[in-house]
Amino acid sequence: MKKRTLITVVMLFAVSAFVLVNFSSCKPAGKNIGLQLYSIRDSINNDVPAAIAKVADMGYTFVEPAGYRDGKFYGMDPVEFKALCEENGMHVLSSHTSRNLPDSTNYEETMAWWDQCIDAHVAAGAKYIVQPSMGRSAYESIENIGKWCAYFNEVGAKCNAKGIRFGYHNHANEFTTVFGDTILYDFMLQNTDPEKVMFQLDLYWCVEGGKNPVDYFNKYPGRFELWHIKDKEEIGASGMMDFEAIWAARDISGMKYGIVEVEKYNFDQFTSCAKSYEFLNNAEYVVMPL
Repeated sequence: MKKRTLITVVMLFAVSAFVLVNFSSCKPAGKNIGLQLYSIRDSINNDVPAAIAKVADMGYTFVEPAGYRDGKFYGMDPVEFKALCEENGMHVLSSHTSRNLPDSTNYEETMAWWDQCIDAHVAAGAKYIVQPSMGRSAYESIENIGKWCAYFNEVGAKCNAKGIRFGYHNHANEFTTVFGDTILYDFMLQNTDPEKVMFQLDLYWCVEGGKNPVDYFNKYPGRFELWHIKDKEEIGASGMMDFEAIWAARDISGMKYGIVEVEKYNFDQFTSCAKSYEFLNNAEYVVMPL
């Protein structure tokens, strides 16, 4: 009897220890935050699987590649890249890629490129394709930016047909370029079809351009489905970004997903990205949609 009791106690102790160890090693669920993979541009091309694993370990739940080329993501087949992300508990939400404004000599080639691009993003499971910048012509005249807007509407219609949203990502010069009384970024918002083109507002570049993101949320409600959450270096490090006020206007902006991008660093790239996630995950006012 004593022997049986001793065995039972030992087994209970072992089970309890196993449960305790596994419970304590489980990380609490974090917020639904993504990472723009340009943030680790110096590392990801060296070892894509290792880089993706490190991003997942930080707590990020999805990624936004900046490495689409010729039908592949960082040299990987779209389905393989999707599987790699999913194996690490993340998914491909969106992707930065671009094609310059076509003219009569390369229009068909450009549109065929977009067809291949969109199909590759569908295969990768992406919900969004984002054009990260425009060529110099866009900033030279209001006629030229009008051509870019018409082009974006056309690309957006192609994306819609395959179940993907198309959008545009700003830098500072969209706010500092003015034609008469018209700010270029405002012209874009006024001359693109909301059904075909959404905007990924880069919060930092908006502020660097001398504007307040909240003013744009209020003026163009619902147009900003994606945010690039950015600071001068790591998120929250500079003190120049009023993230709390920006988050207070999240609902009116139309934001569905927030994506961290780090372009300058006080640490190595992975540490900077981890610190940026931690800042957002710990900030009580930061509420991320699921």
